[in-house]
Amino acid sequence: MKRILLLGSTGSIGQQTLEVVRQQKKFKVVGLACRNNIALLQKQINEFSPSFVCLSGEKQKAGFSSKKSLDYFYGEEGMIEMIREIDCDMVVVAISGAAGLKPAIETIRTGKNIALATKEVMVLAGELIQNEIKRKNKELIKKAKKPIQLLPIDSEHSAIWQCLRAGHQDEIEKIILTCSGGPFRNKKQSELATMTVDDALAHPTWKMGKRITIDSATLMNKGLEVIEACWLFNVPVSKIEVVIHPQSILHSAVVYKDGSVIGQFSLPDMRIPIQYALSFPQRLTNNFPRLSLSQIGNLTFEAPDIAKFPCLRLAYEALEKGGSMPAVLNAADEAAVDLFINKKITFTDIPAIIEKTMNKHKLVKKPTIAAIMAMDSWARQSARRIV
Repeated sequence: MKRILLLGSTGSIGQQTLEVVRQQKKFKVVGLACRNNIALLQKQINEFSPSFVCLSGEKQKAGFSSKKSLDYFYGEEGMIEMIREIDCDMVVVAISGAAGLKPAIETIRTGKNIALATKEVMVLAGELIQNEIKRKNKELIKKAKKPIQLLPIDSEHSAIWQCLRAGHQDEIEKIILTCSGGPFRNKKQSELATMTVDDALAHPTWKMGKRITIDSATLMNKGLEVIEACWLFNVPVSKIEVVIHPQSILHSAVVYKDGSVIGQFSLPDMRIPIQYALSFPQRLTNNFPRLSLSQIGNLTFEAPDIAKFPCLRLAYEALEKGGSMPAVLNAADEAAVDLFINKKITFTDIPAIIEKTMNKHKLVKKPTIAAIMAMDSWARQSARRIV
């Protein structure tokens, strides 16, 4: 029985993780954490019977009832304490945005495997995360203990991870990172300024949270995934190619130096990569819908239009500058997307605000975790002040 602590249980990834647990008898949820959706959390506690629960504040406990005794934790510090205290095999980090960084670091420091759904963790601090893993694994191996693993949950990064099992690091020629192109793939550049929030949220293939859906419409989501892939798989950005694939059937591929292309195909269903991360190195049977290539018929691919979607260019520039710039990129994007959702800016204002914020930033080459969080806060405020 694999014991799981789920951070972000009421979000999209959190709920789908519990769908996997519901179907598979090999997993046991021992802890849940959520920010606001207390009504759903109450249902999850009643069904999965965890021993540990983290809420955003003590006020949320009022009127909260459970059939069993629970250990309660509160806020960010409480979540860190829960990670330290809990006896589990894996922590699923499915907290949105920069809030996932400190819990991810603590998970590594306590020697627990981490299934990562929060791409911002690697965007903000990919080098620091990998250094923490190396340091901790060196310590664990010295004590004759199993090294910890970082297991990606994002569909594209799970696909790359699976494809990389077909070869060796020095055999990689290129990684192909696919994306649907979002709802505005066929729109003219001149039309984008008039696109509404509802238009941007109408993703053609995936059901996701608001921020990630709008990031998919701007292609910023793919830019963040490029940064994440560089750190997860230790490859230079020159070896990553973004390809638009509207059907979202090929989730990514690896091109090897002999010309072989190994790809991972499946229906667009996040439960598949979630289950693979939870069950690794095994593959478990499930009742999820199966892909039929004959029914799909045609799969198409095209290059992204960088001029129409400048957020992708900005992500490449942030990665090239390195240091603190990816953190600033991410925070400015999150602030700009929030402004767009609240109808204070237009769709095309999003990349303009991000670029202005990046241009104002004084680059720090080797930021600490504290410095990254400070820059995250600065970039959000700076982006809002531009408006």
